[in-house]
Amino acid sequence: MSPSREPTRRLFFALWPDAQQRGALAHATRKGVRSCGGRPVPVPGLHVTLAFLGAVPEGRVAELDRIARRVAQVFPARGQPLLLSFDRLAHWARAQILCALGTGEPGAAPAAAERGEAMTAGAPELSATLKNETTAAGFSPDLKPFRAHVTVARKVAHAPAALAVQPVLWRFDAFALIESRTDPGGPVYSVIESYLLVKAEKAHE
Repeated sequence: MSPSREPTRRLFFALWPDAQQRGALAHATRKGVRSCGGRPVPVPGLHVTLAFLGAVPEGRVAELDRIARRVAQVFPARGQPLLLSFDRLAHWARAQILCALGTGEPGAAPAAAERGEAMTAGAPELSATLKNETTAAGFSPDLKPFRAHVTVARKVAHAPAALAVQPVLWRFDAFALIESRTDPGGPVYSVIESYLLVKAEKAHE
């Protein structure tokens, strides 16, 4: 008799916005979502994926938690939140999704340079760090280059007429380990743990 296979969990690291931030993005993108002919992503599921890990054996989830805590402890947030501004939509035809595309906060780099400040490491650096650390530990994250985006609709056949949206700024002082389960209505997400990047003592320096 073959031994039973260890259960797995479908996991990823993400920037996990609060309800107010999700609501603002849903409001800004609603016309585009309505006109694309796709299925809107439920507002509570809007997020930015940092590192998709796929099926992870139950026994290794604690190892991922340790990696995330270590990354959060050493990541150079400099007491500042990670900032992403979403101001346009993109239709990714192969995946049949409509996305809100994000960039770093507009003007942040020039403003910091004028003040003689070092720029805070951002979402691309955090994504790369998590992918490097999990790969080194024997996990198999998706290694496609990070591109800040939020999927707002699925099963999209065509792009909406207008791709520009009113800019929405998302701020993050933490990232999260998320479990994804597939229900008949689509993916359902749950937060396993959150990891603070902006420590209180740094934020008040």
